[in-house]
Amino acid sequence: MVYDVQLIVGLFEQHSDDERAAGMAAYMKNRFFFFGIGAPLRKQIQKPFLVKSALPPIDGLEEVVTLLWDHPARELHYFAIDLVEKHGAIFRRGDLELLTFMASHQQWWDSIDAIASKLMGAYFTRYPQERYPAVERWLMTGDFWLQRCAILFQLKYKSKTDTSLLEAAILPVRQSNEFFIQKAIGWALREYRKTNREWVDDFIHRVELKPLSRREALKHK
Repeated sequence: MVYDVQLIVGLFEQHSDDERAAGMAAYMKNRFFFFGIGAPLRKQIQKPFLVKSALPPIDGLEEVVTLLWDHPARELHYFAIDLVEKHGAIFRRGDLELLTFMASHQQWWDSIDAIASKLMGAYFTRYPQERYPAVERWLMTGDFWLQRCAILFQLKYKSKTDTSLLEAAILPVRQSNEFFIQKAIGWALREYRKTNREWVDDFIHRVELKPLSRREALKHK
């Protein structure tokens, strides 16, 4: 199958639903245009383009993803994330640049959380030596969405979590007034607490966190 982005866009457009689109846009505070395609239907539409035999070659992934990401329709951004996830096992060194591009544009929690936990998490599993430099860069940008990525990319690592790096990602922004940073800190700690309760409880005891972060971290005792 030739990866024809316009064909894909056309298929999505054919299933547009203006009434549903208005509701979806409102839920995302009208930050994005929507076709009005719910997740079950979207996955059905995109399924033929995500089978192994249909995937674009890894060296053509950036071009396809950039075209999808530049389109205003949010559903195409979700598709792009799913497409990149399919290549996670064969990420090449340097593909972090594409993931950072995705995290730096069309930003909102729904895309950021998937990019961080699914895509960046997979990339850094393959290239762990790039973790610390990337986290340091993102923390210094002042872009709270990239800072959220620094905190959340280990979300699924469980016992493989690098606690020194998690701490290094949290400490510089622990007093941030940004809601999405406070929530990210709490979420990351709550998730890791399922694996290592002792470490998280000690961290919360010795580090002063914003009340929201602390509540989130301890939400499920």
